[in-house]
Amino acid sequence: MVGSTGSGKTTFARALASILGVPRVELDELNWGPNWTPFDDATFSERVAAATSGDAWVVDGNYGGRGARDIIWPRADTVVWLDLPLHVTLPRLWRRSVGRIRSREELWSGNRETFHNTFLSRDSLFVWALKSYGRRKRIYRDLLARPENAHLAVHHFTSAADAERWLEAQRRLVAPRI
Repeated sequence: MVGSTGSGKTTFARALASILGVPRVELDELNWGPNWTPFDDATFSERVAAATSGDAWVVDGNYGGRGARDIIWPRADTVVWLDLPLHVTLPRLWRRSVGRIRSREELWSGNRETFHNTFLSRDSLFVWALKSYGRRKRIYRDLLARPENAHLAVHHFTSAADAERWLEAQRRLVAPRI
């Protein structure tokens, strides 16, 4: 499960993993240590390899620059790319962040979103979302066209409605027949 910040990767991956009855692996959880400190590359790679060592899983997150893609994609059979427009992802990101700030929801390793780190920091998710949006589209378009990734079934969704229809089709495929 790949896509821009706020595209719904985690929500979609949670639903798909539930439908398929397989573990969900959240790369953010494997990346972030206490105080928003990322694990070093070797530790992160070890964590990704361990979390995806089973026969089946759903992974959400990008982290290609940290080597996760090199571990995951050769063993994957499908990539779902949530490629939603900014006018969809930014309001989603806003609602998610404000909700987490209000609830003081703990994310990974004791980390929480705060008003400062969400809106005022140079590491703000909103700044990241705007800076990475166009680049991410180009990267995935290029990566998915490479011969080494030809084994992947690619589902590229540019609307939330199309993504939800596909997810509903997966529900019907695995639903017990009476």
